[in-house]
Amino acid sequence: MKIAIVGTGYVGLVSGACFAEMGVEVTCVDINPQKIEALQQGIIPIYEPGLEDMVKRNFREGRLRFTTRLTDCLDDVEAVFCAVGTPPDEDGSADLSYVLAVAHEVGANMSRYLVVVTKSTVPVGTARKVKAAIQEELDKRQLDVEFDVASNPEFLKEGAAVKDFMSPDRVVVGVESQRARDLMTRLYSPFMLNNFRVIFTDIPSAEMIKYAANSMLATRISFMNDIANLCELVGADVSMVRKGIGSDSRIGSKFLYPGCGYGGSCFPKDVKALIKTAEQNGYEMRVLKAVEDVNERQKGVLFRKLQTYYNDDLKGKTIAVWGLAFKAETDDMREATSLVTIDHLREAGCHIRVFDPVAMNECRRRLGDAVTYATDMYDAVLNADALLLLTEWKQFRLPSWEVVRRSMRQPVIFDGRNLYDANEMLNNGFEYYPIGRPAPQK
Repeated sequence: MKIAIVGTGYVGLVSGACFAEMGVEVTCVDINPQKIEALQQGIIPIYEPGLEDMVKRNFREGRLRFTTRLTDCLDDVEAVFCAVGTPPDEDGSADLSYVLAVAHEVGANMSRYLVVVTKSTVPVGTARKVKAAIQEELDKRQLDVEFDVASNPEFLKEGAAVKDFMSPDRVVVGVESQRARDLMTRLYSPFMLNNFRVIFTDIPSAEMIKYAANSMLATRISFMNDIANLCELVGADVSMVRKGIGSDSRIGSKFLYPGCGYGGSCFPKDVKALIKTAEQNGYEMRVLKAVEDVNERQKGVLFRKLQTYYNDDLKGKTIAVWGLAFKAETDDMREATSLVTIDHLREAGCHIRVFDPVAMNECRRRLGDAVTYATDMYDAVLNADALLLLTEWKQFRLPSWEVVRRSMRQPVIFDGRNLYDANEMLNNGFEYYPIGRPAPQK
Protein backbone atom coordinates (compact mmCIF):
# COMPACT_ATOMS: atom_id res chain seq x y z
CA MET A 1 0.00 0.00 0.00
CA LYS A 2 1.27 3.46 -0.88
CA ILE A 3 0.27 6.74 0.73
CA ALA A 4 1.46 10.35 0.82
CA ILE A 5 1.57 12.56 3.90
CA VAL A 6 1.75 16.31 3.34
CA GLY A 7 3.49 18.11 6.20
CA THR A 8 6.52 16.84 8.10
CA GLY A 9 5.79 18.46 11.41
CA TYR A 10 5.04 16.60 14.60
CA VAL A 11 1.94 14.76 13.35
CA GLY A 12 3.08 14.14 9.79
CA LEU A 13 6.53 12.81 10.59
CA VAL A 14 5.38 10.52 13.40
CA SER A 15 2.50 9.21 11.26
CA GLY A 16 4.74 8.66 8.25
CA ALA A 17 7.40 6.80 10.21
CA CYS A 18 4.88 4.58 12.00
CA PHE A 19 2.96 3.68 8.84
CA ALA A 20 6.29 2.82 7.18
CA GLU A 21 7.19 0.66 10.17
CA MET A 22 4.13 -1.46 9.36
CA GLY A 23 5.18 -1.94 5.74
CA VAL A 24 3.30 0.91 4.07
CA GLU A 25 5.27 2.80 1.41
CA VAL A 26 5.10 6.41 2.57
CA THR A 27 6.12 9.60 0.81
CA CYS A 28 6.34 12.60 3.14
CA VAL A 29 5.94 15.95 1.41
CA ASP A 30 6.93 19.37 2.69
CA ILE A 31 7.41 22.70 0.92
CA ASN A 32 10.49 23.49 3.02
CA PRO A 33 13.49 22.23 1.02
CA GLN A 34 15.90 22.62 3.95
CA LYS A 35 13.73 20.40 6.14
CA ILE A 36 13.42 17.75 3.43
CA GLU A 37 17.16 17.76 2.79
CA ALA A 38 17.82 17.41 6.52
CA LEU A 39 15.39 14.50 6.82
CA GLN A 40 17.06 12.75 3.89
CA GLN A 41 20.31 13.06 5.84
CA GLY A 42 18.74 11.62 8.99
CA ILE A 43 18.41 14.95 10.83
CA ILE A 44 15.11 15.00 12.75
CA PRO A 45 13.59 18.46 13.36
CA ILE A 46 11.76 17.50 16.58
CA TYR A 47 12.62 15.58 19.73
CA GLU A 48 10.43 12.55 20.26
CA PRO A 49 11.63 9.31 21.92
CA GLY A 50 12.09 6.51 19.40
CA LEU A 51 11.33 8.62 16.34
CA GLU A 52 14.85 9.20 15.04
CA ASP A 53 15.74 5.51 14.85
CA MET A 54 12.42 4.69 13.19
CA VAL A 55 12.81 7.40 10.55
CA LYS A 56 16.38 6.44 9.73
CA ARG A 57 15.59 2.72 9.54
CA ASN A 58 12.59 3.05 7.24
CA PHE A 59 14.30 5.63 5.03
CA ARG A 60 17.29 3.29 4.70
CA GLU A 61 15.02 0.36 3.81
CA GLY A 62 13.11 2.37 1.21
CA ARG A 63 9.65 2.50 2.81
CA LEU A 64 9.92 6.17 3.80
CA ARG A 65 10.72 8.89 1.28
CA PHE A 66 10.90 12.67 1.47
CA THR A 67 10.18 15.20 -1.26
CA THR A 68 9.09 18.79 -1.80
CA ARG A 69 6.72 17.87 -4.65
CA LEU A 70 3.39 16.13 -4.09
CA THR A 71 3.20 15.51 -7.84
CA ASP A 72 6.20 13.16 -7.53
CA CYS A 73 3.97 10.52 -5.95
CA LEU A 74 0.34 11.49 -6.59
CA ASP A 75 -0.18 9.01 -9.43
CA ASP A 76 1.03 6.09 -7.31
CA VAL A 77 -0.66 6.55 -3.93
CA GLU A 78 -4.10 5.43 -2.75
CA ALA A 79 -4.49 8.08 -0.07
CA VAL A 80 -3.15 11.55 0.69
CA PHE A 81 -3.00 12.56 4.34
CA CYS A 82 -3.02 16.26 5.09
CA ALA A 83 -0.97 16.94 8.24
CA VAL A 84 -0.11 20.60 7.76
CA GLY A 85 -0.42 23.19 10.50
CA THR A 86 -3.64 24.94 11.49
CA PRO A 87 -2.29 27.82 13.61
CA PRO A 88 -4.77 30.03 15.43
CA ASP A 89 -5.72 33.33 13.84
CA GLU A 90 -5.82 36.46 15.99
CA ASP A 91 -9.48 35.77 16.79
CA GLY A 92 -8.71 32.20 17.94
CA SER A 93 -10.15 30.44 14.91
CA ALA A 94 -8.07 27.82 13.11
CA ASP A 95 -6.21 29.03 10.02
CA LEU A 96 -7.19 26.59 7.25
CA SER A 97 -5.15 28.19 4.48
CA TYR A 98 -2.52 25.42 4.46
CA VAL A 99 -5.14 22.66 4.53
CA LEU A 100 -7.05 24.18 1.63
CA ALA A 101 -3.83 24.77 -0.32
CA VAL A 102 -3.16 21.03 -0.15
CA ALA A 103 -6.72 20.32 -1.32
CA HIS A 104 -6.31 22.63 -4.32
CA GLU A 105 -2.98 21.03 -5.23
CA VAL A 106 -4.48 17.54 -5.06
CA GLY A 107 -7.42 18.55 -7.23
CA ALA A 108 -5.16 20.26 -9.73
CA ASN A 109 -2.98 17.18 -10.23
CA MET A 110 -4.92 13.99 -9.41
CA SER A 111 -5.85 11.65 -12.26
CA ARG A 112 -7.55 8.72 -10.51
CA TYR A 113 -9.47 7.80 -7.38
CA LEU A 114 -7.95 9.01 -4.08
CA VAL A 115 -8.99 9.28 -0.49
CA VAL A 116 -7.94 12.66 0.87
CA VAL A 117 -7.62 12.35 4.63
CA THR A 118 -7.44 15.31 6.99
CA LYS A 119 -5.04 14.46 9.81
CA SER A 120 -4.64 18.05 10.94
CA THR A 121 -6.81 19.29 13.77
CA VAL A 122 -9.56 21.21 12.01
CA PRO A 123 -12.96 22.63 13.01
CA VAL A 124 -16.23 21.01 12.06
CA GLY A 125 -17.08 21.73 8.45
CA THR A 126 -13.52 21.64 7.13
CA ALA A 127 -14.07 18.43 5.14
CA ARG A 128 -16.81 20.16 3.15
CA LYS A 129 -14.35 22.94 2.27
CA VAL A 130 -11.66 20.42 1.33
CA LYS A 131 -14.11 18.55 -0.90
CA ALA A 132 -15.23 21.76 -2.57
CA ALA A 133 -11.63 22.87 -3.19
CA ILE A 134 -10.73 19.55 -4.85
CA GLN A 135 -13.87 19.58 -6.97
CA GLU A 136 -13.23 23.16 -8.02
CA GLU A 137 -9.85 22.19 -9.45
CA LEU A 138 -11.27 19.11 -11.18
CA ASP A 139 -13.98 21.26 -12.77
CA LYS A 140 -11.34 23.64 -14.08
CA ARG A 141 -9.67 20.69 -15.76
CA GLN A 142 -13.02 19.31 -16.92
CA LEU A 143 -12.18 15.95 -15.36
CA ASP A 144 -14.70 13.52 -13.94
CA VAL A 145 -12.56 11.75 -11.33
CA GLU A 146 -14.02 10.13 -8.23
CA PHE A 147 -12.54 10.86 -4.82
CA ASP A 148 -13.46 10.67 -1.18
CA VAL A 149 -12.59 12.84 1.77
CA ALA A 150 -12.12 11.51 5.30
CA SER A 151 -11.29 12.83 8.76
CA ASN A 152 -8.72 10.97 10.86
CA PRO A 153 -7.74 13.15 13.84
CA GLU A 154 -4.60 12.28 15.80
CA PHE A 155 -4.48 11.60 19.53
CA LEU A 156 -0.74 11.55 20.11
CA LYS A 157 0.85 12.60 23.38
CA GLU A 158 4.12 14.43 22.88
CA GLY A 159 6.82 12.35 24.53
CA ALA A 160 4.91 9.12 23.85
CA ALA A 161 3.74 9.69 20.27
CA VAL A 162 5.43 6.68 18.67
CA LYS A 163 4.01 4.35 21.31
CA ASP A 164 0.56 5.93 20.98
CA PHE A 165 0.55 5.51 17.20
CA MET A 166 1.87 1.95 17.20
CA SER A 167 -0.50 0.80 19.99
CA PRO A 168 -3.49 3.15 19.88
CA ASP A 169 -6.31 2.91 22.40
CA ARG A 170 -8.60 3.98 19.57
CA VAL A 171 -8.51 5.38 16.04
CA VAL A 172 -11.26 7.74 14.93
CA VAL A 173 -12.15 7.86 11.24
CA GLY A 174 -14.93 9.89 9.67
CA VAL A 175 -15.99 8.72 6.19
CA GLU A 176 -18.79 9.17 3.69
CA SER A 177 -18.46 6.00 1.61
CA GLN A 178 -17.86 2.29 2.03
CA ARG A 179 -14.94 2.51 -0.38
CA ALA A 180 -13.15 5.01 1.86
CA ARG A 181 -14.02 2.95 4.95
CA ASP A 182 -12.54 -0.20 3.37
CA LEU A 183 -9.30 1.61 2.51
CA MET A 184 -8.91 3.05 6.02
CA THR A 185 -9.70 -0.36 7.53
CA ARG A 186 -6.96 -1.95 5.44
CA LEU A 187 -4.50 0.77 6.45
CA TYR A 188 -5.08 0.51 10.21
CA SER A 189 -5.67 -3.24 10.55
CA PRO A 190 -1.95 -4.05 11.10
CA PHE A 191 -1.95 -1.84 14.20
CA MET A 192 -4.89 -3.71 15.72
CA LEU A 193 -4.57 -7.38 14.90
CA ASN A 194 -5.83 -8.52 18.29
CA ASN A 195 -8.46 -5.86 18.92
CA PHE A 196 -9.79 -3.68 16.08
CA ARG A 197 -10.44 -0.36 17.76
CA VAL A 198 -11.24 1.89 14.81
CA ILE A 199 -14.30 4.03 15.53
CA PHE A 200 -16.01 4.93 12.27
CA THR A 201 -18.25 8.00 12.35
CA ASP A 202 -19.64 10.61 10.04
CA ILE A 203 -17.08 13.29 9.18
CA PRO A 204 -18.47 16.19 11.30
CA SER A 205 -18.48 13.93 14.37
CA ALA A 206 -14.86 12.88 13.77
CA GLU A 207 -13.84 16.52 13.46
CA MET A 208 -15.66 17.36 16.70
CA ILE A 209 -14.25 14.39 18.66
CA LYS A 210 -10.70 15.76 18.51
CA TYR A 211 -11.67 19.18 19.88
CA ALA A 212 -14.02 17.74 22.47
CA ALA A 213 -11.37 15.31 23.77
CA ASN A 214 -8.66 17.92 24.16
CA SER A 215 -11.07 20.42 25.68
CA MET A 216 -12.24 17.86 28.25
CA LEU A 217 -8.63 17.13 29.29
CA ALA A 218 -7.87 20.84 29.50
CA THR A 219 -10.98 21.28 31.63
CA ARG A 220 -9.82 18.64 34.11
CA ILE A 221 -6.43 20.34 34.43
CA SER A 222 -7.89 23.81 35.01
CA PHE A 223 -10.45 22.40 37.44
CA MET A 224 -7.72 20.82 39.55
CA ASN A 225 -5.65 23.98 39.43
CA ASP A 226 -8.64 25.93 40.70
CA ILE A 227 -9.12 23.36 43.48
CA ALA A 228 -5.40 23.52 44.32
CA ASN A 229 -5.49 27.28 44.68
CA LEU A 230 -8.50 27.02 46.99
CA CYS A 231 -6.79 24.26 49.00
CA GLU A 232 -3.96 26.65 49.80
CA LEU A 233 -6.43 29.23 51.12
CA VAL A 234 -8.38 26.82 53.34
CA GLY A 235 -5.49 24.63 54.50
CA ALA A 236 -6.38 21.47 52.56
CA ASP A 237 -3.88 19.26 50.72
CA VAL A 238 -4.69 18.92 47.01
CA SER A 239 -2.76 15.64 46.75
CA MET A 240 -5.20 14.07 49.22
CA VAL A 241 -8.15 15.68 47.47
CA ARG A 242 -6.96 14.30 44.14
CA LYS A 243 -6.72 10.77 45.53
CA GLY A 244 -10.12 11.05 47.11
CA ILE A 245 -12.00 12.16 44.01
CA GLY A 246 -9.87 10.07 41.63
CA SER A 247 -10.94 6.89 43.40
CA ASP A 248 -14.49 7.55 42.21
CA SER A 249 -14.86 5.34 39.12
CA ARG A 250 -17.06 7.99 37.50
CA ILE A 251 -14.18 10.48 37.68
CA GLY A 252 -10.93 8.47 37.53
CA SER A 253 -7.45 9.70 38.38
CA LYS A 254 -6.03 10.80 35.04
CA PHE A 255 -5.40 14.48 34.32
CA LEU A 256 -6.15 15.44 37.92
CA TYR A 257 -2.64 16.63 38.71
CA PRO A 258 -2.44 20.33 39.63
CA GLY A 259 0.46 22.41 38.44
CA CYS A 260 1.51 25.67 36.85
CA GLY A 261 -0.69 25.51 33.76
CA TYR A 262 -0.91 23.52 30.53
CA GLY A 263 0.74 24.45 27.24
CA GLY A 264 1.87 22.80 24.04
CA SER A 265 0.60 22.69 20.51
CA CYS A 266 -2.85 21.21 21.17
CA PHE A 267 -4.75 22.18 24.31
CA PRO A 268 -4.44 26.00 24.11
CA LYS A 269 -5.07 26.10 20.37
CA ASP A 270 -7.94 23.62 20.37
CA VAL A 271 -9.77 25.24 23.29
CA LYS A 272 -9.60 28.60 21.49
CA ALA A 273 -10.76 27.07 18.22
CA LEU A 274 -13.76 25.31 19.80
CA ILE A 275 -14.79 28.53 21.55
CA LYS A 276 -14.59 30.32 18.19
CA THR A 277 -16.52 27.59 16.37
CA ALA A 278 -19.31 27.98 18.92
CA GLU A 279 -19.34 31.76 18.47
CA GLN A 280 -19.60 31.36 14.70
CA ASN A 281 -22.67 29.21 15.28
CA GLY A 282 -24.32 31.54 17.76
CA TYR A 283 -23.37 29.66 20.93
CA GLU A 284 -21.16 30.52 23.90
CA MET A 285 -18.84 27.89 25.42
CA ARG A 286 -18.89 29.36 28.92
CA VAL A 287 -17.13 26.44 30.60
CA LEU A 288 -14.24 26.50 28.12
CA LYS A 289 -13.84 30.25 28.46
CA ALA A 290 -13.37 29.71 32.18
CA VAL A 291 -10.93 26.86 31.49
CA GLU A 292 -8.85 29.19 29.34
CA ASP A 293 -8.95 32.03 31.90
CA VAL A 294 -7.91 29.74 34.76
CA ASN A 295 -5.01 28.36 32.74
CA GLU A 296 -3.65 31.75 31.74
CA ARG A 297 -3.69 32.87 35.34
CA GLN A 298 -2.13 29.61 36.55
CA LYS A 299 0.93 30.15 34.37
CA GLY A 300 1.87 33.00 36.69
CA VAL A 301 1.30 31.14 39.96
CA LEU A 302 4.97 30.49 40.78
CA PHE A 303 5.96 34.05 39.99
CA ARG A 304 3.27 35.34 42.36
CA LYS A 305 4.54 33.01 45.10
CA LEU A 306 8.06 34.30 44.46
CA GLN A 307 6.83 37.90 44.63
CA THR A 308 5.15 37.24 47.96
CA TYR A 309 8.24 35.54 49.37
CA TYR A 310 10.46 38.52 48.52
CA ASN A 311 7.85 41.19 49.32
CA ASP A 312 7.75 42.38 45.69
CA ASP A 313 11.48 43.16 45.79
CA LEU A 314 12.90 40.97 43.01
CA LYS A 315 15.17 43.43 41.21
CA GLY A 316 18.67 42.00 40.92
CA LYS A 317 17.68 38.59 42.25
CA THR A 318 19.10 35.51 40.48
CA ILE A 319 16.37 32.98 39.72
CA ALA A 320 17.05 29.45 38.51
CA VAL A 321 14.55 27.72 36.23
CA TRP A 322 14.49 23.95 35.83
CA GLY A 323 12.45 23.00 32.75
CA LEU A 324 11.58 24.99 29.64
CA ALA A 325 9.50 22.59 27.54
CA PHE A 326 5.76 22.60 28.21
CA LYS A 327 6.07 18.99 29.39
CA ALA A 328 8.75 16.34 29.80
CA GLU A 329 10.06 14.22 26.89
CA THR A 330 9.71 16.98 24.30
CA ASP A 331 11.52 20.13 23.21
CA ASP A 332 8.22 21.87 22.42
CA MET A 333 7.90 25.30 24.05
CA ARG A 334 4.70 26.41 22.36
CA GLU A 335 2.46 28.08 24.97
CA ALA A 336 4.88 26.86 27.66
CA THR A 337 4.56 28.16 31.21
CA SER A 338 8.29 28.88 31.13
CA LEU A 339 7.80 31.65 28.58
CA VAL A 340 5.22 33.41 30.74
CA THR A 341 7.31 32.95 33.87
CA ILE A 342 10.48 34.24 32.23
CA ASP A 343 8.62 37.31 30.93
CA HIS A 344 7.47 38.10 34.48
CA LEU A 345 10.96 37.59 35.87
CA ARG A 346 12.53 39.83 33.24
CA GLU A 347 9.99 42.59 33.90
CA ALA A 348 10.81 42.35 37.62
CA GLY A 349 14.52 42.86 36.92
CA CYS A 350 15.71 39.33 37.73
CA HIS A 351 18.79 37.54 36.41
CA ILE A 352 17.56 34.23 35.02
CA ARG A 353 19.55 31.01 34.73
CA VAL A 354 17.76 28.20 32.86
CA PHE A 355 18.28 24.52 32.16
CA ASP A 356 16.27 21.91 30.25
CA PRO A 357 17.56 18.50 29.06
CA VAL A 358 16.41 18.98 25.43
CA ALA A 359 14.75 22.40 24.94
CA MET A 360 17.80 24.67 25.29
CA ASN A 361 18.19 25.23 21.54
CA GLU A 362 14.49 25.99 21.21
CA CYS A 363 14.80 28.48 24.06
CA ARG A 364 17.77 30.14 22.37
CA ARG A 365 15.72 30.44 19.19
CA ARG A 366 12.87 32.09 21.08
CA LEU A 367 14.66 34.18 23.70
CA GLY A 368 18.18 34.73 22.42
CA ASP A 369 20.45 36.15 25.10
CA ALA A 370 17.62 37.27 27.40
CA VAL A 371 18.52 34.48 29.86
CA THR A 372 21.68 32.67 30.92
CA TYR A 373 21.92 29.09 29.62
CA ALA A 374 23.33 26.74 32.25
CA THR A 375 25.42 23.71 31.34
CA ASP A 376 23.43 21.44 33.66
CA MET A 377 20.86 21.63 36.43
CA TYR A 378 23.50 22.28 39.11
CA ASP A 379 25.06 25.10 37.12
CA ALA A 380 21.58 26.64 36.86
CA VAL A 381 21.24 27.06 40.66
CA LEU A 382 24.67 28.65 41.14
CA ASN A 383 24.20 31.66 43.45
CA ALA A 384 20.44 31.54 42.88
CA ASP A 385 18.03 33.29 45.22
CA ALA A 386 15.31 30.80 44.31
CA LEU A 387 14.69 27.73 42.16
CA LEU A 388 11.52 27.41 40.09
CA LEU A 389 10.67 23.90 38.82
CA LEU A 390 8.45 24.14 35.72
CA THR A 391 8.84 20.81 33.87
CA GLU A 392 8.72 17.34 35.43
CA TRP A 393 11.81 15.84 33.77
CA LYS A 394 12.91 12.57 35.39
CA GLN A 395 16.44 13.81 36.03
CA PHE A 396 15.02 16.53 38.27
CA ARG A 397 13.36 14.01 40.59
CA LEU A 398 16.37 12.91 42.65
CA PRO A 399 19.11 15.52 42.46
CA SER A 400 21.88 15.87 45.01
CA TRP A 401 20.13 18.23 47.38
CA GLU A 402 23.37 18.86 49.24
CA VAL A 403 24.97 20.19 46.03
CA VAL A 404 21.88 22.25 45.23
CA ARG A 405 21.72 23.79 48.72
CA ARG A 406 25.43 24.64 48.79
CA SER A 407 25.20 26.20 45.33
CA MET A 408 22.24 28.46 46.04
CA ARG A 409 22.46 31.81 47.76
CA GLN A 410 19.00 31.27 49.27
CA PRO A 411 17.76 27.64 49.55
CA VAL A 412 14.12 28.14 48.52
CA ILE A 413 12.24 26.05 45.95
CA PHE A 414 8.95 26.78 44.20
CA ASP A 415 7.67 23.50 42.75
CA GLY A 416 5.25 23.97 39.87
CA ARG A 417 4.69 20.22 39.40
CA ASN A 418 4.51 18.96 43.02
CA LEU A 419 7.48 16.74 42.28
CA TYR A 420 8.98 16.63 45.74
CA ASP A 421 8.05 15.54 49.24
CA ALA A 422 7.57 18.57 51.46
CA ASN A 423 9.08 17.06 54.62
CA GLU A 424 12.08 15.77 52.69
CA MET A 425 12.72 19.27 51.37
CA LEU A 426 12.52 20.66 54.91
CA ASN A 427 14.93 18.03 56.17
CA ASN A 428 17.34 18.89 53.36
CA GLY A 429 17.42 22.50 54.49
CA PHE A 430 15.08 24.09 51.95
CA GLU A 431 12.10 26.34 52.17
CA TYR A 432 9.60 24.64 49.89
CA TYR A 433 6.46 25.95 48.20
CA PRO A 434 4.37 23.48 46.11
CA ILE A 435 0.98 23.89 44.42
CA GLY A 436 -2.15 23.36 46.51
CA ARG A 437 -0.32 21.78 49.46
CA PRO A 438 0.63 23.32 52.81
CA ALA A 439 4.25 24.53 52.92
CA PRO A 440 6.16 22.64 55.65
CA GLN A 441 6.92 24.57 58.80
CA LYS A 442 10.38 24.63 60.37
